[in-house]
Amino acid sequence: MYSKARIEALTDGLFGVAMTILVLDVRLPDDFHPADQAALTRALLALWPKFFPYLLSFYVLGSTWLANVKLRSHGQFVDRRCAAWWMFYLFLATCLPFSTSVVGRFFHLSPAIWLYTFNMAALAAVGYRLTMLLPDLDDDKHTLDRKVSLVFLLGTSLLCAALSPILQGRALWVYLLNFGAAAVSRWLDKKRQVSDRS
Repeated sequence: MYSKARIEALTDGLFGVAMTILVLDVRLPDDFHPADQAALTRALLALWPKFFPYLLSFYVLGSTWLANVKLRSHGQFVDRRCAAWWMFYLFLATCLPFSTSVVGRFFHLSPAIWLYTFNMAALAAVGYRLTMLLPDLDDDKHTLDRKVSLVFLLGTSLLCAALSPILQGRALWVYLLNFGAAAVSRWLDKKRQVSDRS
């Protein structure tokens, strides 16, 4: 048996580091010396292809971490299987800065998008599996919200991968659909409450 509190502390640390190093690839070249304000403005605007994946990845890691915090699991220990899935989940979270960097540089090439979407989809799928393995987990709106957001992330990842040969760099915009997960979760929670009253 493994202490859930210790694994959660490791999770907090690794998510903090992963979220911090995401931004390291969003930078101007070291040899860039703008001649005037217009040149600097153009160069900053040209960073958008790198900044957009950073923004998506930061949102996914941040919302995933917040959802983890809201889950109410009353067990103090996890078994070996749950700990192994948790370590795999953390591995995928720490790979996100690399896949974000690749898609930021090569957003117009499908293999870069496939790498990124595979990382996101795997993070969602393993996160869902981990949620199911947590001991004594409350079946409340927070758990529902977590499951819905992970299903949305998995679905948008698969859709982005499928659309990447057609839309190329614009396929990443599919990830904006993840902002609808909260509304769907609230709708499902209201339906469940009505059903419980009946």
